[in-house]
Amino acid sequence: MQHQLVNIHGPVGELEGIYQPGEEHRPAVVVCHPHPQYGGTMRNKVVYWMASAFHQQGCSVLRFNFRGVEGSAGHWDDGRGESDDATVALNWLADMQPDAPLWLAGFSFGCYAGLQAACRDERVQHTVAVAPAVQMHDYAFFDQAQHRPPCTVIAASDDEIVPFDALQTWLQAHSSTVNSHAIAGASHFFPHHKEALQAQLVAEVAEVL
Repeated sequence: MQHQLVNIHGPVGELEGIYQPGEEHRPAVVVCHPHPQYGGTMRNKVVYWMASAFHQQGCSVLRFNFRGVEGSAGHWDDGRGESDDATVALNWLADMQPDAPLWLAGFSFGCYAGLQAACRDERVQHTVAVAPAVQMHDYAFFDQAQHRPPCTVIAASDDEIVPFDALQTWLQAHSSTVNSHAIAGASHFFPHHKEALQAQLVAEVAEVL
């Protein structure tokens, strides 16, 4: 894959990212990484697999480090500032691909920060949330949002961090606005289910388009 290291001017300084340009009218996807305080970065394997699956479908993809992660300026802000970082990433990618449908995808904590940004941005046409930690973060913003782009959740049935039952309860409460798919036998980081995760993401692009 073609990778370009980029710097994005963020609210508290430069954010570093990896950009993969795709086809002009295919989705442009911002991918948000898992929890920075537990080692999450844009180089996380699941984030890389997600970016790879989208790019193989012709999508332009931007993954980036939240503030304070690796070479990005700033400090951890408990999800508030990180959602602002996601907004900056969406703006940057929209400028790079102005004719492409704008999407946002996240993994674990990246869903929490990213979906907040997506719900504030009427340009975002679709979202994908992989293993969102709905029991660890306050998702009230999702219910209160005036703009709520279509969302697909991909769950791991044997998730050791996000209890499957807790996620299913949340999904049932949002069944009118959220589609979901469960990958049987997968744990939180999908170590033995990379192909199944990528296949679901490929299918998502095909279905929406």
